[in-house]
Amino acid sequence: MRIAIVDDLAAERTLMKERLVRQLGLRGAQAEILEFDSGEAFLAARQKQRFTAAFLDIYMPGRSGMDVARELRKKDADCILVFTTTSTDHALEGFQVRALHYLVKPFSENELSGLLDEMLKRLPQQEKFLDIKVSGSDIRLCCSDIVYAEHFAHIINIHTVAGKTLATRQSFKVFTESLKEDPRFFICGRGVIVNLEQAEDFEADAFCMRDGSRVYVCQNLLKSARQVFMEFLLQRGRIG
Repeated sequence: MRIAIVDDLAAERTLMKERLVRQLGLRGAQAEILEFDSGEAFLAARQKQRFTAAFLDIYMPGRSGMDVARELRKKDADCILVFTTTSTDHALEGFQVRALHYLVKPFSENELSGLLDEMLKRLPQQEKFLDIKVSGSDIRLCCSDIVYAEHFAHIINIHTVAGKTLATRQSFKVFTESLKEDPRFFICGRGVIVNLEQAEDFEADAFCMRDGSRVYVCQNLLKSARQVFMEFLLQRGRIG
């Protein structure tokens, strides 16, 4: 679980992080908590990694929390949004971006506690990981961080949202064994698997990925690829 705290005031970010760490610890839950002092900084980070939840201050210099939420929703239908604000004047707009809750400052830790219970109930499942060996070191890779992977000469090259390529020696069958059961992933042909969450479009014979790459699909799977991608977008609310 990865949580973003987006607030231009350092004191507010520190207080929120301390409370989150304490409340998550009481529930035996673990999370990577990242702080951002502007909406622009958060959106830039979102290009490289997914967030389970984001606590957005509405009133910030530059892009407001509401503007950030609208931009985020163009590509992410699942991130849990919570607005931290001194006013509920934007409640209707919050509904439009499917915000879970408003925390009106100053809010109590009890309010945050109840909200965390609701958030944890809404998580569809614990994030999946792959344990791989890269350059002799054991790495736990979050499945959401995979853009696509390709097999060549007994090596799996895993392209990640961070712009890195991780090389691990194993068979394509073993590597994809668990990913085939995950609806986010589609096998494009012999030795190539793609994360549909990272695809922006499907043109001609290839998935167009957010990082600018194109992942080609073999001819006999084109119809299936288009259908699976369309169903995936509909389920995630990205079209319709």
